[in-house]
Amino acid sequence: MFQPPGRSPGRSLTLLLLLFLQSSFRASQAAKPKGPGHTHLNSIRIDGDISLGGLFPVHARGHDGKACGELKKEKGIHRLEAMLFALDRINNDNNLLPNITLGARILDTCSRDTHALEQSLTFVQALIEKDGTDVKCLGGGAPIITKPERVVGVIGASSSSVSIMVANILRLFKIPQVSYASTAPELSDNTRYDFFSRVVPPDTYQAQAMVDIVKAMRWNYVSTVASEGNYGESGVDAFIQKSREDGGVCISQSVKIPREPKQGEFDKVIRRLRENPNARVVILFANEDDIRRLLHAAKKANQTGHFIWVGSDSWGSKISPVLNQEEMAEGAVTILPKRQSIRGFDRYFISRTLENNRRNIWFAEFWENNFNCKLSRHALKKGPGLKKCTNQERIGKDSSYEQEGKVQFVIDAVYAMAHALHTMHQELCPGKVGLCSKMDPINGTLLLKHIRRLNFAGIAGNPVLFNENGDAPGRYEIYQYQIRNRSAEYKIIGHWTDQLHLNVRSMQWPGGVRQVPSSICSQPCQPGERKKTVKGIPCCWHCERCDGYQYQADTYTCKMCRFDLRPNENHTGCVPIPIVKLEWSSPWAVIPVLIAVAGIMATVLVVGTFIRYNDTPIVKASGRELSYVLLTGIFLCYATTFLMISAPDVGICSLRRIFLGLGMSISYAALLTKTNRIYRIFEQGSMSVSAPRLISPASQLVITFTLASVQLLGVCIWFGVDPSQAIIDYEDQRTSNPALARGVLKCDISDLSLICLLGYSMLLMVTCTVYAIKTRGVPETFNEAKPIGFTMYTTCIIWLAFIPIFFGTSQSTEKMYIQTTTLTISVSLSASVSLGMLYMPKVYVVLFHPEQNVPKRTRSLKAVVTAATMSSKFNPKASLRPNGEAKTELCESLETQTFSTKQTYISYSNHAI
Repeated sequence: MFQPPGRSPGRSLTLLLLLFLQSSFRASQAAKPKGPGHTHLNSIRIDGDISLGGLFPVHARGHDGKACGELKKEKGIHRLEAMLFALDRINNDNNLLPNITLGARILDTCSRDTHALEQSLTFVQALIEKDGTDVKCLGGGAPIITKPERVVGVIGASSSSVSIMVANILRLFKIPQVSYASTAPELSDNTRYDFFSRVVPPDTYQAQAMVDIVKAMRWNYVSTVASEGNYGESGVDAFIQKSREDGGVCISQSVKIPREPKQGEFDKVIRRLRENPNARVVILFANEDDIRRLLHAAKKANQTGHFIWVGSDSWGSKISPVLNQEEMAEGAVTILPKRQSIRGFDRYFISRTLENNRRNIWFAEFWENNFNCKLSRHALKKGPGLKKCTNQERIGKDSSYEQEGKVQFVIDAVYAMAHALHTMHQELCPGKVGLCSKMDPINGTLLLKHIRRLNFAGIAGNPVLFNENGDAPGRYEIYQYQIRNRSAEYKIIGHWTDQLHLNVRSMQWPGGVRQVPSSICSQPCQPGERKKTVKGIPCCWHCERCDGYQYQADTYTCKMCRFDLRPNENHTGCVPIPIVKLEWSSPWAVIPVLIAVAGIMATVLVVGTFIRYNDTPIVKASGRELSYVLLTGIFLCYATTFLMISAPDVGICSLRRIFLGLGMSISYAALLTKTNRIYRIFEQGSMSVSAPRLISPASQLVITFTLASVQLLGVCIWFGVDPSQAIIDYEDQRTSNPALARGVLKCDISDLSLICLLGYSMLLMVTCTVYAIKTRGVPETFNEAKPIGFTMYTTCIIWLAFIPIFFGTSQSTEKMYIQTTTLTISVSLSASVSLGMLYMPKVYVVLFHPEQNVPKRTRSLKAVVTAATMSSKFNPKASLRPNGEAKTELCESLETQTFSTKQTYISYSNHAI
């Protein structure tokens, strides 16, 4: 059994598997050509005292069963040439490894981990002992077995999945490995990958930088896309973990691209990303080929400008992923370990030709690809329209050239191996020229220790050093792919070293806009809205308005305002509800006031006329005492309007209680006394000529004031039970829309209290109406019953209309205005009806027809009563007599006659009795 030095027999099963793979791989190889720079099948071999291995993705991953695909000019050839460039510099440096030449064995991984594993067996061939005892030459001599060169360290690989696969083999043979591009966090596990180091920082730093970018842009809802394998999956896992630790970022979709994507796979990825249109930002941890095909699928789906790509260092500042799809990639933010363009490499690379670069077996293929020509009939590049290469083409002159982003790190990785060998040589071979016996063979474990102790200035001047896990410190530059004047370029917009430094002003988004696009699950809630978080997704929520009388107490809670408060305009707090009252300038007040003023003026006119013509027959005949009482009640009815409109306070509210019903009570008490007197006189007059009791003016006044005092007594009792006060009613105008809510300043008179207050007046009004109906048959010539009847009928109609209007508007927001106006107008109209029907005709006669205001001849009481009764029975048209002769006689007779038992003045008149 073959076994590497220092290995325990416990590894025998693994080694048997390796030997099987190695034998199958060796069977396809020819003998090693001699001389420096010679090629060895699909690898480059450069002779030297110490050989370093190299792993580069010269070709893309193959399809349809092929191991390798198309050539990768930048990620493959540029990086490979960077290693050759570094070897040339080191071999020409007299201070670094003097008199020791570094050689190389460089392999193509074809961007596939399984292919790389197969190729990397080349590095361990020299460590596997060959048993040639069973091999005999034809001449009987011992066979000559060519021993492969011994690789002491490996530069690479590029992809993390390839590095992981190769590292598992190299650690078995204690071969140190330094990667220039593998950033998977898994490789930081020093217990599993103890011989692995890298000059680039791990994705844990990169993931933190990307989380910082997302948060700096105020994005909180993103999708992730990862290439299947350690690099992509570990990178996305690190991003998700960091985003959870920092908080504030949620993942919409996590999509994985298979190693061997089927046709339409990328279209499916785009469809998944489109499921949540709010998640415009896509975090990419994918290889270069997958990025290119993903952008193409997005372009095919007509999603240009929709997605905002945030790419890892696998995208960096490469041209190939965005070639011919620049608009699709516009605005992409990419990250790349901090680097500088190496001018020395630029001079080296553009000077490469087919003649001076024969050591690179893939350079001819690069030449054809770069200049779009073919070298011979058997050229790899096919096509009828291709021109033949002239070998006069020059890189950078006849083709575009931009240094690939990882060139610096390839050179630093080679120098790290060289510096470690140099310090190891100084320790083991002090003062000796060339290699000494202690370095033959080179101890991989000791070399690893020297690698981990390094701290030197790299090719760009940045320090190259490793921590205990073989990781380099995190230093990144942030790029954005921008299109300006139809010219696309990667522009540095910031950097990250433990914390983010971003120049947002220099950023430009798809379409050339400067405003940062949004990628959030839910728009921020407006002031006055609370968040209702979607279960399991803290970045997504529904905004619920704090409606009605609620205000936003905090981000997630709405609370009700106090009864006397309402929410402010944006529902972020509560403000006092405005207090309203009926203003004098309001149309609801102007109309009642005008009616009241007109009524008071008319009442004053009547009173003044009556006082001026107090002794004339018509004024006497109207019953002067009750007329003045009735006019006082009418005046109080009009005056009530001003109390109802005045601003409520304790005094006004008290006066309202007193006078709102008092004026009507006095008026209807006087009218009731009149109609009752008429009814009793004619009821008794039909039976005898003797006068009824209590029909004198003094008696009538006593009856009237007695009836009115009942109203005052009720009000006094009310004051004792419930003192009057002004209140602010917040329920009266508490509308569904808080903006319209008002507190109503009013007196504490409820609708029920108002009914009770006006109830007695209504009772008097109804009783008076009943008597008016009973006296409707009395001849019009001899009494005032019919004008009083008309007055009461009209008044009843007014108050019947008042009831549905007043109580039917109790739920209206204009309740205060409608009810107050309705009540005051109803009271004023009632007074106006009484004033107009009972007194305006008298005033008209007194003022404009004084010839009718004269006394008539006087007859005895018996004759007058007899004439009135007979007139009632036999001459219904007696009313047609001019000036109401019989009526006047009766009035005068009753007014001047004195009865012996008691003096009673009787006035029969159609104006007032």
